[in-house]
Amino acid sequence: MMEQIAVKILIGLILIMISVPPLLLLVWYFKDKNQSQHSILRNFPLLGRIRYLLEMLGPEFRQYLFDADDEGRPFSRTDFSNIVIQGKYLKTVIGFGSKRDFDKPGLFIKNAMFPKQKEEMKVNIMPKISTRRYVGTEGLFSRTEHLENVEVSPWTLSEEDAIVVGPNCKKPWKVKGPVGMSAMSYGALGENAISSLSHGLGMATGSWVHTGEGGLAPYHTVGGGDVIMQIGSGIFGVRNIDGSFSWEKFKEKSENPQVACFEIKLAQGAKIRGGHVEGSKVNEEIASIRGVEPWKTVDSPNRHNQFNDLETLFEFIHKLKETGGKPVGIKIVMGGSDSADELAKYMSESGGGPDFITVDGGEGGSGATYQEMADSMGMPIKSGIIYCDDALRKFGVRHKVKLFASGKLFSPDKIAIALASGADLVNIARGMMISVGCIGAQKCHTNKCPVGVATTDPGHQKALVVDEKKWRVLNYIITLRNGLHSLAAATGVDSYTKFDRSHIVYKDQFGKVTSLDKLFPYPEA
Repeated sequence: MMEQIAVKILIGLILIMISVPPLLLLVWYFKDKNQSQHSILRNFPLLGRIRYLLEMLGPEFRQYLFDADDEGRPFSRTDFSNIVIQGKYLKTVIGFGSKRDFDKPGLFIKNAMFPKQKEEMKVNIMPKISTRRYVGTEGLFSRTEHLENVEVSPWTLSEEDAIVVGPNCKKPWKVKGPVGMSAMSYGALGENAISSLSHGLGMATGSWVHTGEGGLAPYHTVGGGDVIMQIGSGIFGVRNIDGSFSWEKFKEKSENPQVACFEIKLAQGAKIRGGHVEGSKVNEEIASIRGVEPWKTVDSPNRHNQFNDLETLFEFIHKLKETGGKPVGIKIVMGGSDSADELAKYMSESGGGPDFITVDGGEGGSGATYQEMADSMGMPIKSGIIYCDDALRKFGVRHKVKLFASGKLFSPDKIAIALASGADLVNIARGMMISVGCIGAQKCHTNKCPVGVATTDPGHQKALVVDEKKWRVLNYIITLRNGLHSLAAATGVDSYTKFDRSHIVYKDQFGKVTSLDKLFPYPEA
Protein backbone atom coordinates (compact mmCIF):
# COMPACT_ATOMS: atom_id res chain seq x y z
CA MET A 1 0.00 0.00 0.00
CA MET A 2 2.74 2.47 1.00
CA GLU A 3 4.77 1.61 -2.12
CA GLN A 4 1.73 2.27 -4.32
CA ILE A 5 1.20 5.69 -2.72
CA ALA A 6 4.88 6.59 -3.18
CA VAL A 7 4.75 5.55 -6.86
CA LYS A 8 1.61 7.64 -7.43
CA ILE A 9 3.23 10.70 -5.82
CA LEU A 10 6.36 10.28 -7.95
CA ILE A 11 4.32 9.87 -11.16
CA GLY A 12 2.30 12.97 -10.27
CA LEU A 13 5.44 15.03 -9.73
CA ILE A 14 6.92 13.84 -13.02
CA LEU A 15 3.73 14.76 -14.88
CA ILE A 16 3.74 18.23 -13.30
CA MET A 17 7.36 18.79 -14.31
CA ILE A 18 6.70 17.58 -17.88
CA SER A 19 3.73 19.92 -18.25
CA VAL A 20 5.64 23.05 -17.15
CA PRO A 21 7.04 24.90 -20.18
CA PRO A 22 10.83 24.39 -20.34
CA LEU A 23 11.53 28.13 -20.52
CA LEU A 24 9.51 28.81 -17.38
CA LEU A 25 11.29 25.94 -15.65
CA LEU A 26 14.64 27.44 -16.64
CA VAL A 27 13.68 30.88 -15.28
CA TRP A 28 12.50 29.23 -12.06
CA TYR A 29 15.78 27.29 -11.82
CA PHE A 30 18.04 30.34 -12.05
CA LYS A 31 15.80 32.42 -9.77
CA ASP A 32 16.10 29.80 -7.03
CA LYS A 33 19.81 29.35 -7.74
CA ASN A 34 20.51 33.03 -7.12
CA GLN A 35 18.20 33.73 -4.16
CA SER A 36 19.73 33.91 -0.67
CA GLN A 37 16.85 32.93 1.61
CA HIS A 38 16.75 29.13 1.23
CA SER A 39 19.98 27.16 1.29
CA ILE A 40 18.63 23.98 -0.23
CA LEU A 41 17.05 25.84 -3.18
CA ARG A 42 20.34 27.63 -3.83
CA ASN A 43 22.21 24.34 -4.27
CA PHE A 44 19.43 22.06 -5.54
CA PRO A 45 16.66 24.19 -7.10
CA LEU A 46 14.47 21.44 -8.57
CA LEU A 47 14.95 18.83 -5.85
CA GLY A 48 14.47 21.55 -3.25
CA ARG A 49 11.09 22.47 -4.72
CA ILE A 50 10.03 18.83 -4.56
CA ARG A 51 11.18 18.66 -0.95
CA TYR A 52 9.14 21.74 0.02
CA LEU A 53 6.09 20.35 -1.77
CA LEU A 54 6.27 17.11 0.21
CA GLU A 55 6.91 19.07 3.43
CA MET A 56 3.79 21.16 2.86
CA LEU A 57 1.71 18.06 2.16
CA GLY A 58 3.16 16.26 5.20
CA PRO A 59 0.47 17.15 7.79
CA GLU A 60 -2.34 16.02 5.49
CA PHE A 61 -0.50 12.81 4.55
CA ARG A 62 0.06 12.00 8.22
CA GLN A 63 -3.52 12.77 9.23
CA TYR A 64 -5.21 10.78 6.48
CA LEU A 65 -2.68 8.11 5.46
CA PHE A 66 0.06 7.44 7.98
CA ASP A 67 -1.15 8.14 11.54
CA ALA A 68 -2.83 5.21 13.27
CA ASP A 69 -6.42 5.65 14.41
CA ASP A 70 -5.34 6.62 17.93
CA GLU A 71 -2.12 8.54 17.20
CA GLY A 72 -3.27 11.99 16.08
CA ARG A 73 -2.98 14.97 18.42
CA PRO A 74 -4.72 16.90 19.90
CA PHE A 75 -7.52 14.62 18.66
CA SER A 76 -7.07 11.28 16.96
CA ARG A 77 -8.93 9.99 13.93
CA THR A 78 -10.99 7.78 16.27
CA ASP A 79 -11.90 10.77 18.45
CA PHE A 80 -13.11 12.71 15.43
CA SER A 81 -15.05 9.85 13.87
CA ASN A 82 -16.82 8.94 17.12
CA ILE A 83 -18.11 12.50 17.59
CA VAL A 84 -19.14 12.77 13.93
CA ILE A 85 -20.96 9.42 14.01
CA GLN A 86 -22.87 10.43 17.14
CA GLY A 87 -23.95 13.70 15.56
CA LYS A 88 -24.88 12.28 12.16
CA TYR A 89 -26.39 8.93 13.08
CA LEU A 90 -27.24 9.04 16.83
CA LYS A 91 -25.09 5.92 17.26
CA THR A 92 -22.32 4.75 19.56
CA VAL A 93 -22.57 1.04 18.68
CA ILE A 94 -19.33 -0.59 17.43
CA GLY A 95 -18.43 -4.05 16.19
CA PHE A 96 -15.62 -6.51 16.96
CA GLY A 97 -14.37 -4.79 20.12
CA SER A 98 -12.57 -1.74 21.48
CA LYS A 99 -9.34 -0.37 19.96
CA ARG A 100 -8.09 0.67 23.39
CA ASP A 101 -4.73 -0.81 24.44
CA PHE A 102 -5.77 -2.60 27.64
CA ASP A 103 -2.15 -3.38 28.55
CA LYS A 104 -1.42 0.32 29.15
CA PRO A 105 -2.09 1.97 32.53
CA GLY A 106 -5.36 3.88 32.72
CA LEU A 107 -8.66 4.61 34.43
CA PHE A 108 -11.63 2.25 34.20
CA ILE A 109 -15.25 2.50 35.37
CA LYS A 110 -16.22 -0.13 37.91
CA ASN A 111 -19.24 -2.26 36.97
CA ALA A 112 -21.76 -3.50 39.54
CA MET A 113 -22.62 -7.13 40.08
CA PHE A 114 -26.31 -6.18 39.82
CA PRO A 115 -26.83 -3.17 37.52
CA LYS A 116 -29.92 -0.96 37.68
CA GLN A 117 -32.92 -1.69 35.50
CA LYS A 118 -34.23 1.03 33.17
CA GLU A 119 -37.31 1.61 35.30
CA GLU A 120 -35.12 2.16 38.38
CA MET A 121 -33.22 5.07 36.82
CA LYS A 122 -34.05 8.65 37.80
CA VAL A 123 -34.02 10.20 34.36
CA ASN A 124 -36.51 11.95 32.10
CA ILE A 125 -37.33 9.96 28.98
CA MET A 126 -40.37 12.13 28.14
CA PRO A 127 -41.41 14.31 26.45
CA LYS A 128 -39.65 13.11 23.33
CA ILE A 129 -37.50 15.51 21.31
CA SER A 130 -37.85 15.75 17.54
CA THR A 131 -34.55 15.55 15.70
CA ARG A 132 -33.11 14.47 12.36
CA ARG A 133 -30.45 11.86 11.63
CA TYR A 134 -28.79 10.51 8.50
CA VAL A 135 -29.71 7.18 6.95
CA GLY A 136 -28.40 5.54 3.78
CA THR A 137 -24.87 4.99 2.53
CA GLU A 138 -22.01 7.37 1.85
CA GLY A 139 -19.40 6.43 -0.74
CA LEU A 140 -16.73 8.37 -2.55
CA PHE A 141 -18.83 9.06 -5.65
CA SER A 142 -22.26 7.75 -4.68
CA ARG A 143 -23.90 9.44 -1.71
CA THR A 144 -27.43 8.32 -0.96
CA GLU A 145 -27.55 9.57 2.61
CA HIS A 146 -30.52 11.68 3.59
CA LEU A 147 -32.02 13.08 6.76
CA GLU A 148 -34.97 11.38 8.41
CA ASN A 149 -37.15 12.61 11.26
CA VAL A 150 -36.88 10.70 14.52
CA GLU A 151 -38.08 11.08 18.13
CA VAL A 152 -35.56 10.67 20.96
CA SER A 153 -35.63 10.77 24.75
CA PRO A 154 -33.93 13.77 26.36
CA TRP A 155 -32.17 11.74 29.10
CA THR A 156 -32.28 14.81 31.37
CA LEU A 157 -32.20 14.76 35.15
CA SER A 158 -35.28 14.26 37.27
CA GLU A 159 -36.63 17.19 39.27
CA GLU A 160 -35.15 15.62 42.41
CA ASP A 161 -31.63 15.37 40.97
CA ALA A 162 -31.59 18.68 39.08
CA ILE A 163 -28.45 20.70 39.87
CA VAL A 164 -29.10 24.14 41.37
CA VAL A 165 -26.36 26.74 40.90
CA GLY A 166 -26.49 29.69 43.30
CA PRO A 167 -29.48 28.53 45.42
CA ASN A 168 -29.21 31.65 47.61
CA CYS A 169 -29.22 34.09 44.70
CA LYS A 170 -32.32 36.08 43.75
CA LYS A 171 -32.49 34.08 40.52
CA PRO A 172 -30.88 30.62 40.96
CA TRP A 173 -30.07 28.49 37.92
CA LYS A 174 -31.58 25.00 37.78
CA VAL A 175 -29.74 22.67 35.37
CA LYS A 176 -31.24 19.37 34.21
CA GLY A 177 -28.36 18.13 32.08
CA PRO A 178 -24.70 17.58 32.99
CA VAL A 179 -23.15 18.69 29.68
CA GLY A 180 -23.01 22.01 27.83
CA MET A 181 -20.91 24.21 25.63
CA SER A 182 -17.59 25.49 26.92
CA ALA A 183 -16.39 29.06 26.46
CA MET A 184 -16.18 29.92 22.75
CA SER A 185 -16.48 33.55 21.73
CA TYR A 186 -18.22 35.03 18.74
CA GLY A 187 -15.19 36.21 16.84
CA ALA A 188 -13.15 33.11 17.62
CA LEU A 189 -16.07 31.20 16.04
CA GLY A 190 -18.29 32.63 13.31
CA GLU A 191 -22.00 33.35 13.54
CA ASN A 192 -22.93 30.16 11.65
CA ALA A 193 -21.07 27.95 14.13
CA ILE A 194 -22.41 29.80 17.18
CA SER A 195 -25.97 29.75 15.79
CA SER A 196 -25.77 26.00 15.09
CA LEU A 197 -24.60 25.33 18.64
CA SER A 198 -27.25 27.62 20.12
CA HIS A 199 -30.08 25.97 18.16
CA GLY A 200 -28.89 22.42 18.88
CA LEU A 201 -28.33 22.96 22.59
CA GLY A 202 -31.61 24.84 22.93
CA MET A 203 -33.56 21.99 21.32
CA ALA A 204 -31.79 19.46 23.59
CA THR A 205 -33.09 21.28 26.71
CA GLY A 206 -31.24 21.02 30.01
CA SER A 207 -28.01 22.36 28.50
CA TRP A 208 -26.34 25.73 27.99
CA VAL A 209 -24.39 27.97 25.64
CA HIS A 210 -21.21 29.70 26.85
CA THR A 211 -20.26 33.07 25.39
CA GLY A 212 -16.53 32.94 26.09
CA GLU A 213 -14.85 36.23 26.89
CA GLY A 214 -16.00 37.91 23.66
CA GLY A 215 -19.30 39.12 25.09
CA LEU A 216 -22.94 38.22 24.53
CA ALA A 217 -23.78 38.08 20.81
CA PRO A 218 -27.27 37.64 19.33
CA TYR A 219 -26.15 34.28 17.92
CA HIS A 220 -25.72 32.90 21.46
CA THR A 221 -29.42 33.31 22.17
CA VAL A 222 -31.10 32.29 18.88
CA GLY A 223 -31.75 28.77 20.19
CA GLY A 224 -33.71 30.01 23.19
CA GLY A 225 -31.66 28.09 25.78
CA ASP A 226 -29.68 29.08 28.87
CA VAL A 227 -26.51 31.11 28.46
CA ILE A 228 -23.42 31.49 30.65
CA MET A 229 -21.90 34.91 30.00
CA GLN A 230 -18.19 35.07 30.67
CA ILE A 231 -16.38 38.20 31.81
CA GLY A 232 -12.71 37.99 30.83
CA SER A 233 -9.92 40.37 31.69
CA GLY A 234 -10.81 42.47 28.63
CA ILE A 235 -14.36 42.84 30.10
CA PHE A 236 -15.81 42.68 26.58
CA GLY A 237 -19.52 43.44 26.44
CA VAL A 238 -19.53 45.13 29.84
CA ARG A 239 -16.96 47.88 29.23
CA ASN A 240 -17.05 51.58 28.53
CA ILE A 241 -15.30 53.20 25.58
CA ASP A 242 -12.23 53.87 27.75
CA GLY A 243 -11.99 50.20 28.76
CA SER A 244 -13.38 50.61 32.27
CA PHE A 245 -16.10 48.33 33.69
CA SER A 246 -19.66 49.43 32.92
CA TRP A 247 -22.17 48.53 35.61
CA GLU A 248 -24.94 49.84 33.38
CA LYS A 249 -24.06 47.36 30.60
CA PHE A 250 -23.66 44.56 33.12
CA LYS A 251 -27.14 45.23 34.52
CA GLU A 252 -28.52 45.27 30.98
CA LYS A 253 -27.00 41.81 30.31
CA SER A 254 -28.26 40.46 33.64
CA GLU A 255 -31.81 41.43 32.71
CA ASN A 256 -31.69 39.13 29.67
CA PRO A 257 -33.85 36.14 30.72
CA GLN A 258 -31.60 33.70 28.83
CA VAL A 259 -28.45 34.72 30.72
CA ALA A 260 -28.48 32.19 33.56
CA CYS A 261 -25.23 33.19 35.26
CA PHE A 262 -21.90 34.99 34.89
CA GLU A 263 -18.39 33.55 34.91
CA ILE A 264 -15.26 35.57 35.71
CA LYS A 265 -12.36 34.09 33.76
CA LEU A 266 -9.17 34.16 35.84
CA ALA A 267 -7.35 31.63 33.64
CA GLN A 268 -7.83 29.19 30.77
CA GLY A 269 -6.12 25.84 30.31
CA ALA A 270 -4.57 26.66 26.96
CA LYS A 271 -3.31 30.09 28.03
CA ILE A 272 -2.63 31.36 31.53
CA ARG A 273 -2.83 34.92 30.31
CA GLY A 274 -5.16 37.32 28.50
CA GLY A 275 -6.96 36.39 25.31
CA HIS A 276 -5.90 37.17 21.74
CA VAL A 277 -7.95 37.75 18.59
CA GLU A 278 -6.41 38.62 15.24
CA GLY A 279 -7.56 41.92 13.74
CA SER A 280 -8.74 40.13 10.59
CA LYS A 281 -11.51 38.56 12.69
CA VAL A 282 -12.65 41.78 14.41
CA ASN A 283 -15.30 43.04 12.02
CA GLU A 284 -17.65 45.95 12.81
CA GLU A 285 -20.25 43.73 14.48
CA ILE A 286 -17.73 41.95 16.69
CA ALA A 287 -16.11 45.25 17.60
CA SER A 288 -19.50 46.68 18.60
CA ILE A 289 -20.33 43.64 20.77
CA ARG A 290 -16.95 43.74 22.48
CA GLY A 291 -16.59 47.52 22.71
CA VAL A 292 -13.32 47.72 20.76
CA GLU A 293 -12.08 49.19 17.47
CA PRO A 294 -12.81 47.13 14.33
CA TRP A 295 -10.07 45.35 12.37
CA LYS A 296 -7.50 45.78 15.12
CA THR A 297 -5.88 42.85 16.94
CA VAL A 298 -7.24 42.53 20.47
CA ASP A 299 -5.07 41.40 23.39
CA SER A 300 -6.67 41.23 26.82
CA PRO A 301 -4.60 42.07 29.92
CA ASN A 302 -3.11 39.13 31.79
CA ARG A 303 -5.51 39.65 34.67
CA HIS A 304 -8.50 41.77 35.63
CA ASN A 305 -7.90 45.35 36.68
CA GLN A 306 -11.06 45.31 38.85
CA PHE A 307 -9.37 43.24 41.59
CA ASN A 308 -5.90 42.06 42.59
CA ASP A 309 -6.37 39.62 45.48
CA LEU A 310 -8.98 37.34 47.01
CA GLU A 311 -10.51 40.08 49.14
CA THR A 312 -11.11 42.41 46.20
CA LEU A 313 -12.19 39.49 43.99
CA PHE A 314 -14.84 38.47 46.53
CA GLU A 315 -16.01 42.10 46.79
CA PHE A 316 -16.39 42.23 43.02
CA ILE A 317 -18.30 38.92 42.99
CA HIS A 318 -20.62 40.19 45.74
CA LYS A 319 -21.38 43.39 43.82
CA LEU A 320 -22.07 41.41 40.62
CA LYS A 321 -24.52 39.16 42.48
CA GLU A 322 -26.22 42.10 44.18
CA THR A 323 -26.52 44.04 40.92
CA GLY A 324 -27.53 41.20 38.63
CA GLY A 325 -29.29 38.87 41.05
CA LYS A 326 -27.84 35.83 39.27
CA PRO A 327 -25.14 33.28 40.17
CA VAL A 328 -21.51 34.29 39.63
CA GLY A 329 -18.63 31.87 39.24
CA ILE A 330 -14.93 31.88 38.44
CA LYS A 331 -12.83 29.96 35.92
CA ILE A 332 -9.43 28.75 37.10
CA VAL A 333 -6.60 26.42 36.13
CA MET A 334 -5.01 24.33 38.84
CA GLY A 335 -1.24 24.71 39.02
CA GLY A 336 -0.63 22.13 41.76
CA SER A 337 -2.27 20.13 44.53
CA ASP A 338 -2.54 23.21 46.75
CA SER A 339 -3.68 25.70 44.09
CA ALA A 340 -7.21 26.03 45.47
CA ASP A 341 -6.34 25.87 49.19
CA GLU A 342 -6.07 29.62 49.68
CA LEU A 343 -9.31 30.21 47.76
CA ALA A 344 -11.23 27.57 49.74
CA LYS A 345 -9.82 28.81 53.04
CA TYR A 346 -10.87 32.39 52.30
CA MET A 347 -14.34 31.18 51.30
CA SER A 348 -14.62 29.46 54.67
CA GLU A 349 -13.39 32.46 56.64
CA SER A 350 -15.30 35.17 54.77
CA GLY A 351 -18.54 33.34 54.10
CA GLY A 352 -18.56 34.72 50.56
CA GLY A 353 -17.19 33.71 47.22
CA PRO A 354 -18.35 32.25 43.91
CA ASP A 355 -21.44 30.12 43.34
CA PHE A 356 -19.49 27.84 40.99
CA ILE A 357 -15.91 27.16 39.96
CA THR A 358 -14.93 26.05 36.48
CA VAL A 359 -11.72 24.03 36.51
CA ASP A 360 -10.10 24.06 33.07
CA GLY A 361 -7.48 21.45 32.28
CA GLY A 362 -4.11 22.27 30.77
CA GLU A 363 -5.06 20.12 27.77
CA GLY A 364 -7.83 22.58 26.90
CA GLY A 365 -7.89 24.21 23.49
CA SER A 366 -8.07 27.75 22.20
CA GLY A 367 -8.41 29.53 18.89
CA ALA A 368 -5.03 31.19 19.47
CA THR A 369 -2.42 30.62 22.17
CA TYR A 370 1.31 30.25 22.65
CA GLN A 371 3.09 26.92 22.16
CA GLU A 372 5.04 27.09 25.41
CA MET A 373 1.88 27.64 27.45
CA ALA A 374 -0.23 25.05 25.63
CA ASP A 375 2.39 22.34 26.17
CA SER A 376 3.56 22.85 29.72
CA MET A 377 1.50 25.18 31.91
CA GLY A 378 -1.47 24.13 34.02
CA MET A 379 -2.51 20.74 35.39
CA PRO A 380 -4.54 18.31 33.25
CA ILE A 381 -8.21 18.08 34.20
CA LYS A 382 -8.02 14.59 35.76
CA SER A 383 -5.68 15.92 38.45
CA GLY A 384 -7.05 19.45 38.59
CA ILE A 385 -10.66 18.53 39.37
CA ILE A 386 -9.67 16.13 42.17
CA TYR A 387 -7.39 18.64 43.89
CA CYS A 388 -9.96 21.44 43.62
CA ASP A 389 -12.65 19.16 45.04
CA ASP A 390 -10.29 18.17 47.86
CA ALA A 391 -9.50 21.79 48.76
CA LEU A 392 -13.19 22.70 48.98
CA ARG A 393 -13.92 19.63 51.12
CA LYS A 394 -10.93 20.24 53.39
CA PHE A 395 -12.17 23.72 54.29
CA GLY A 396 -15.82 22.70 54.57
CA VAL A 397 -17.20 24.74 51.66
CA ARG A 398 -17.78 22.06 49.02
CA HIS A 399 -21.56 22.26 49.53
CA LYS A 400 -21.55 25.99 48.69
CA VAL A 401 -20.27 25.69 45.13
CA LYS A 402 -20.81 23.63 42.01
CA LEU A 403 -17.79 22.45 40.01
CA PHE A 404 -17.60 22.56 36.23
CA ALA A 405 -14.84 20.56 34.52
CA SER A 406 -13.44 21.15 31.04
CA GLY A 407 -10.55 19.77 29.00
CA LYS A 408 -11.10 17.15 26.25
CA LEU A 409 -14.11 15.62 28.00
CA PHE A 410 -15.88 14.72 24.77
CA SER A 411 -17.22 11.18 25.37
CA PRO A 412 -19.58 9.60 27.95
CA ASP A 413 -16.81 7.62 29.66
CA LYS A 414 -14.53 10.65 30.01
CA ILE A 415 -17.45 12.70 31.37
CA ALA A 416 -18.36 9.94 33.84
CA ILE A 417 -14.78 9.85 35.15
CA ALA A 418 -14.80 13.65 35.55
CA LEU A 419 -18.12 13.53 37.44
CA ALA A 420 -16.80 10.75 39.67
CA SER A 421 -13.62 12.74 40.33
CA GLY A 422 -15.55 15.69 41.72
CA ALA A 423 -17.25 17.63 38.92
CA ASP A 424 -20.97 18.45 39.01
CA LEU A 425 -21.14 19.63 35.40
CA VAL A 426 -18.98 19.41 32.27
CA ASN A 427 -18.15 21.96 29.56
CA ILE A 428 -17.17 20.83 26.05
CA ALA A 429 -15.58 23.06 23.40
CA ARG A 430 -13.72 21.15 20.70
CA GLY A 431 -16.20 18.26 20.77
CA MET A 432 -18.87 20.82 19.97
CA MET A 433 -16.70 22.26 17.18
CA ILE A 434 -16.26 18.80 15.67
CA SER A 435 -20.03 18.25 15.80
CA VAL A 436 -20.52 21.33 13.57
CA GLY A 437 -17.85 20.25 11.09
CA CYS A 438 -14.35 20.98 12.47
CA ILE A 439 -11.73 18.75 10.76
CA GLY A 440 -8.77 19.71 12.94
CA ALA A 441 -7.08 21.87 10.31
CA GLN A 442 -5.51 23.91 13.17
CA LYS A 443 -6.07 27.19 11.32
CA CYS A 444 -8.34 28.65 14.01
CA HIS A 445 -6.07 31.68 14.51
CA THR A 446 -5.84 32.56 10.80
CA ASN A 447 -9.53 33.29 10.03
CA LYS A 448 -9.20 30.78 7.18
CA CYS A 449 -10.95 27.76 8.70
CA PRO A 450 -11.70 25.59 5.63
CA VAL A 451 -15.03 24.34 7.02
CA GLY A 452 -16.38 27.68 8.26
CA VAL A 453 -16.24 26.99 12.02
CA ALA A 454 -13.45 29.16 13.48
CA THR A 455 -13.79 32.05 11.04
CA THR A 456 -15.85 35.18 10.52
CA ASP A 457 -15.01 35.33 6.80
CA PRO A 458 -18.29 35.08 4.81
CA GLY A 459 -16.65 33.10 2.01
CA HIS A 460 -15.40 30.40 4.36
CA GLN A 461 -18.54 30.43 6.53
CA LYS A 462 -20.81 29.44 3.65
CA ALA A 463 -19.47 25.88 4.09
CA LEU A 464 -21.35 25.62 7.39
CA VAL A 465 -25.12 25.31 6.95
CA VAL A 466 -26.91 26.06 10.22
CA ASP A 467 -30.09 24.13 9.36
CA GLU A 468 -28.02 20.97 8.90
CA LYS A 469 -25.40 21.27 11.64
CA LYS A 470 -27.88 22.14 14.42
CA TRP A 471 -29.22 18.58 14.28
CA ARG A 472 -25.73 17.17 14.71
CA VAL A 473 -25.24 19.26 17.87
CA LEU A 474 -28.57 18.08 19.26
CA ASN A 475 -27.78 14.44 18.47
CA TYR A 476 -24.29 14.72 19.99
CA ILE A 477 -25.68 15.98 23.31
CA ILE A 478 -28.42 13.35 23.36
CA THR A 479 -25.94 10.50 22.79
CA LEU A 480 -23.65 11.84 25.52
CA ARG A 481 -26.51 11.85 28.04
CA ASN A 482 -27.73 8.45 26.89
CA GLY A 483 -24.20 7.07 27.27
CA LEU A 484 -23.88 8.52 30.77
CA HIS A 485 -27.25 7.03 31.68
CA SER A 486 -26.10 3.58 30.47
CA LEU A 487 -22.80 3.83 32.38
CA ALA A 488 -24.60 4.88 35.57
CA ALA A 489 -26.98 1.91 35.32
CA ALA A 490 -24.08 -0.49 34.72
CA THR A 491 -22.26 0.99 37.71
CA GLY A 492 -25.28 0.38 39.94
CA VAL A 493 -26.40 3.97 40.60
CA ASP A 494 -29.79 5.36 39.60
CA SER A 495 -28.51 8.74 38.36
CA TYR A 496 -25.34 9.96 36.71
CA THR A 497 -25.16 12.64 39.42
CA LYS A 498 -24.20 9.90 41.88
CA PHE A 499 -20.84 8.88 40.44
CA ASP A 500 -18.04 9.18 43.00
CA ARG A 501 -14.39 8.14 43.29
CA SER A 502 -15.30 4.63 44.45
CA HIS A 503 -16.74 3.96 40.98
CA ILE A 504 -13.39 4.50 39.22
CA VAL A 505 -10.29 2.31 39.36
CA TYR A 506 -6.76 2.83 38.10
CA LYS A 507 -4.87 -0.09 36.54
CA ASP A 508 -1.08 0.26 36.51
CA GLN A 509 1.44 -1.23 34.07
CA PHE A 510 1.65 -4.44 36.14
CA GLY A 511 -2.11 -5.04 36.16
CA LYS A 512 -2.60 -3.95 39.78
CA VAL A 513 -5.93 -2.17 40.28
CA THR A 514 -6.55 0.55 42.87
CA SER A 515 -9.82 2.38 43.51
CA LEU A 516 -9.66 6.13 42.91
CA ASP A 517 -10.92 6.84 46.43
CA LYS A 518 -7.89 4.93 47.75
CA LEU A 519 -5.45 6.77 45.48
CA PHE A 520 -7.08 10.11 46.36
CA PRO A 521 -8.93 9.69 49.68
CA TYR A 522 -11.63 12.24 50.41
CA PRO A 523 -10.20 14.69 52.97
CA GLU A 524 -11.89 15.38 56.26
CA ALA A 525 -13.32 18.88 56.67
